[in-house]
Amino acid sequence: MKKILLSLLLSSPFSVIAQDVTGVLGAFPPELVLLQKKMENPKDTVISNVRFTTGKLNGRAVVLAQTGVGKVNAAITTTILIEHFKPREIVFSGIAGGVDPALSPGDLVIGTQVSYHDFGALSDNGMTYWATKNPFTQKENPAFFLCDSALVQKAITVSKTLQFTKINLEKGNRSPTVKTGIIVTGDVFVSSQIVTKRLIKDLNAAATEMEGAAIAQACYQRNIPFLIIRSLSDKANQKAKADMDKFYEIAAENAATLVMAVVGEK
Repeated sequence: MKKILLSLLLSSPFSVIAQDVTGVLGAFPPELVLLQKKMENPKDTVISNVRFTTGKLNGRAVVLAQTGVGKVNAAITTTILIEHFKPREIVFSGIAGGVDPALSPGDLVIGTQVSYHDFGALSDNGMTYWATKNPFTQKENPAFFLCDSALVQKAITVSKTLQFTKINLEKGNRSPTVKTGIIVTGDVFVSSQIVTKRLIKDLNAAATEMEGAAIAQACYQRNIPFLIIRSLSDKANQKAKADMDKFYEIAAENAATLVMAVVGEK
């Protein structure tokens, strides 16, 4: 009987026998440039038109991939990564729009929870947020996916030892701050102060982006620990596009710096 149960577990589409490798994801090239440059013995493998690079990063075996922008792209790449490489954990490195008014471009958010801000019912009265469902069990997923607590603590610890790229402002340079918080995901680039106020009020969000919750859901349903790290390129307000053009390279570099340290921390 035990052999039969083990066989069923291993054949389940929702179980993964993890390997001693970390998956590292980013949405678009600037988010991955620093990590790619630091990889040792990189080897590319293309699966279903997605390029995965295996090698070592900061002494750790990793598989690196660019998801593309948006929830569907992120879910596809994450699923392929899990299926083919069986990572022990997945860490995302990227930029985001700031929602917390205390945060500025260049600052970093270590995700403690990740949620969708565009999944639910939209009416004249506003947004009603729904929880997604596991398509196999039909059970509701959490409305807020919890990032792995051990990975969160690693990120907090190593962030205190790192030197991040400073932000050039008209009044001089400033060093980025690092905080933990809720990251919310939707298939829209937010550039509205009205929307950011809603995201704070409804979801207590610190930052908004376009991939994290899809990665979180894929990992949650496959029992893979995950962490979403974001550095702010803008404040998701009416100046978001201009600020993103100005700060996204620094933001991407700072996120990658933290991710690389987390990956290398034993």
